Amino acid sequence: MHAQEDRLIHEVREGNRTVIREPGRVIIQEGGHTIIRHDEADRFRFGGGNVRTERRGNDTATVVVRPDGTQIVSVVDENGRLIRRTRRWTDGREVVIIDNQGPATGSYYVELPPPVIRIPRERYIVEAERASAADIYGALVAEPVDRIARRYSLDEIRYSQSLRERMPRVDLDTVNFETGSWEVTPDQMNRLAPVAQAIRQAVQRNPSEVFLIEGHTDAVGSDVDNLSLSDRRAESVAVALSQQFEVPAENLTTQGYGAQFLKVPTQAAERQNRRVTVRRVTPLLSGGAQTGG
Repeated sequence: MHAQEDRLIHEVREGNRTVIREPGRVIIQEGGHTIIRHDEADRFRFGGGNVRTERRGNDTATVVVRPDGTQIVSVVDENGRLIRRTRRWTDGREVVIIDNQGPATGSYYVELPPPVIRIPRERYIVEAERASAADIYGALVAEPVDRIARRYSLDEIRYSQSLRERMPRVDLDTVNFETGSWEVTPDQMNRLAPVAQAIRQAVQRNPSEVFLIEGHTDAVGSDVDNLSLSDRRAESVAVALSQQFEVPAENLTTQGYGAQFLKVPTQAAERQNRRVTVRRVTPLLSGGAQTGG
């Protein structure tokens, strides 16, 4: 079994789509696409501080008040989709970290030609196990490898591989998971330190940076189980980065992709495919505009 056997799953048909609900997650199958969503506000509860929720019309806002008085406000719609995330300091300053207003087309899927990559492959796909701290930081603050035509919503970025491929990535091949598990084991925890340091440094430079943590599985097991498992792996790494290394939770977002993007092309159990990847998506959210300080 590739996911917990005691997972409670409720599957319903809604028009032309299938909706599968499990605790904390919703899987939607529609038009040949399968995506998973979860409420990221839960991840902020791990960091302590006061947490309150409030209704704003049809939307729900989760407000996390940190011990220093800083407020992180995440607003989701009635379907649990993140709309906006902001950080508000005690002096009244506010920065929008994520503005996830939907595209005019109503579709989350962006079809783009493959990017033209003019940098060495080892700088485009950085493997953490063999990379220096400078290499990791370089990949996580790098500019897009190809032109960004406009601002994209977070959902467009989450669900469009051809769009994400505009940004270099860091493969956390130092952290692999046991079959069916999303636990970052204690012996692997410190291997996250170089990535955590790079993200913290980037956020100090620009408080509105956003990094996408992408979870993956191998090809063993059902698509639905693998999607849920990969999403939990991404969340586990994000929680570890915040709890153990003080990476601001609000500058991270997570998404699972199941077995869609195998690193090693095999249908067999393969540890290298049970992994997590990190990439900076700020330029995609901002339309390629310079946002660094």
